[in-house]
Amino acid sequence: MERPVIAALLLVGLFVGCGVGAAYARARRGWKDYQTARKTVPTTRRVAWGLIRAVTTKIGVVALLLVGAVAYAATAPDDDRARPTPGPSATPSASQEARVGR
Repeated sequence: MERPVIAALLLVGLFVGCGVGAAYARARRGWKDYQTARKTVPTTRRVAWGLIRAVTTKIGVVALLLVGAVAYAATAPDDDRARPTPGPSATPSASQEARVGR
């Protein structure tokens, strides 16, 4: 009677041990993956902030150029107002009196 009880306990121990061992191995693998990811986060964060800074700098430069162009266009004199309007011009044709004497 003692032998079957020991065999049953051994089987139950093996079954529980396999389950606990698999769970332990999965937990260790997860912990290792977590530690690896945790070490790469500062690098990733630094790269992300660098990219954001570069993009915002380029957008800022373009915006300043646009604002400068609009300000220049607003303060520059118009071409129509800058040129003097021509007054009455002399006609190149001769008058009637000059033709009579020919």
